Amino acid sequence: MTYPRAFSHVGLSVPDLDAAVKFYSEVMGWYVIMEPALIEKDDSDIGVMCNDVFGDNWTKFRIAHMSTGDGIGVELFEFPNNEPVEKEFKYWRTGLFHFCVKDPDLEGLVAKIVEHGGKQRMPVRYYYKGQKPYRMCYVEDPFGIIFEVYSHSYELTYSSGAYQNA
Repeated sequence: MTYPRAFSHVGLSVPDLDAAVKFYSEVMGWYVIMEPALIEKDDSDIGVMCNDVFGDNWTKFRIAHMSTGDGIGVELFEFPNNEPVEKEFKYWRTGLFHFCVKDPDLEGLVAKIVEHGGKQRMPVRYYYKGQKPYRMCYVEDPFGIIFEVYSHSYELTYSSGAYQNA
């Protein structure tokens, strides 16, 4: 029997690690569990693991580890020659589309994201408008990473069939 696995962490590539740690700790309240560190190509365990993941052409990168309020890890990577996010949001491409955080004060969090250099990509929208207070909004961090904010849990939002009566 297959059982549901728990989510451990997500890794984000950013152009400025120190600015990203500051943004995610000040705006999202995430804990810094490992301060920014430099990893260089060598024969250490981490160096060998990075060869497995990145191939032989990498030389170094910076990394920090953070944790959300519910214990989900967030790895932030700063690679040399980081390429900025494409201006056009290519949602149809295979790969990670977005991640989502939850805050009952959705509007307050969206405002804080914007105040700290991020963007609000759409108006706050309601699921079951006039019936339930479930809200969502897509935003962007100052580095161009798109994510979503929910006011309520995933289970509450979708267990009532959000799209069935749309």
